[in-house]
Amino acid sequence: MRALEPLPSHLPASEQAARLPRGFEALGTTAGIKESGAPDLAVVLVTDGPAAIAATFTTNRLPAAAVRMNQAHLEVTAPAGEGRYGWVDAMMCTSGCTNAATGEAGLADQRSLAATLATHAGTQPERVIAMSTGLIGTRLPVERVAGALTSIAGSFGTDDQAFADVADAMRTTDSVAKAASVTVELRSPEGGLVPVTVSGVAKGVGMIHPEMATMLSFVLTDADAQPETLSRMLRPIVARTWNQTSIDGDQSTNDTVLLVASGASGTAPIDEDPQAVAALAGAVEAVARSLARQQAADGEGATTLITCAVSGAADDAAARAAARAVVSSDLLKAAVHGADPNWGRIAMAVGNARVASASTLEAAGLTPEAAAARAGHAVEVDPDALQIDIEGTPVFAGVPLEYEEGTLSERMKRGEVLIRVDLGIGPGVGEAFGCDLTQEYVIENSEYSS
Repeated sequence: MRALEPLPSHLPASEQAARLPRGFEALGTTAGIKESGAPDLAVVLVTDGPAAIAATFTTNRLPAAAVRMNQAHLEVTAPAGEGRYGWVDAMMCTSGCTNAATGEAGLADQRSLAATLATHAGTQPERVIAMSTGLIGTRLPVERVAGALTSIAGSFGTDDQAFADVADAMRTTDSVAKAASVTVELRSPEGGLVPVTVSGVAKGVGMIHPEMATMLSFVLTDADAQPETLSRMLRPIVARTWNQTSIDGDQSTNDTVLLVASGASGTAPIDEDPQAVAALAGAVEAVARSLARQQAADGEGATTLITCAVSGAADDAAARAAARAVVSSDLLKAAVHGADPNWGRIAMAVGNARVASASTLEAAGLTPEAAAARAGHAVEVDPDALQIDIEGTPVFAGVPLEYEEGTLSERMKRGEVLIRVDLGIGPGVGEAFGCDLTQEYVIENSEYSS
């Protein structure tokens, strides 16, 4: 039996490094939020703003104060965007406190800090966007954070290290900082080619099973694009990357992804150029995919990254649903941790898969009517044509296949397990990322707030 081919990819290569695009300055510092004294405040400023921004946020019904404030601010700067895009001059991330489930007092805290940063940046509070992460139910130490914000003048950098410091300051239980970058060439107004940087940093290794957005991430570029263009680009990218990441099946109250374009590279505006839009979108997706994989690989207590690539689905939405079902299965996660090639757990998860919600399908590009018709339906599978491969070894093809279990088990101990599934139905493809379930995950989360 021949192994399934890798899924096709149109994405450019990315590097796991922070590269600060032109038009931004950044810093990561200590504000006294974390008792450890570790960096806990990240700030990114637009040097010649405002910059265009698009965002996706958690759909959790208990959104954090920062999420609520951001949506209101974006709606002020671009009313037509309904809180999904707008204009920005300054962004901040506080780490060690979610400021979620803190009521109106928590929202007032967030607004107060936005006003403080706006004063420092010489802009209006509505052009400040914030993210927060940490323990739910805790309020920000406003005086300490405000003090840090008023003392950072002259501390900003425009080099790559400054953006790497942002990634470090965003961390909570992350064991490593996460960054990814891509360089593409876009047209200048004169017709020549100009190098454009797309670079992102992210945090988040627990409470991850997103819908519409995930964890926290800054994705910056020096391309020239309007906010609405960025929003149309970002939402389907999130649906294919971060929405396909699951560590523990729990969706955060604070999930936020920001895509910001300074326009400082000197390119022509991309908005009316389909080729330029496609090129930039490919770079953004490559960065998003890399960051999502890094987050899954660094899942709390994890030892193994799980990638599930699905083909042969009725459509891409069905393929993504099947892949996400596999990486979300606790039974499969436990099997991977034990290097047990138990393909029955993969088959079980595929058979239980259901297509995502209507809102997620709309974000991925379906019309509202098509999304409503597909949402929640069971993923169609042909049991006789179903094929499952683990680490390039076919283990099931309508019937169980013979394979050397000991050899395959050893392959599963290399730090990443690739699961390939073909549903035998149609042309749809999709992938998802997860990690194994370990005793260390239970220990870390049983002691998280104590």
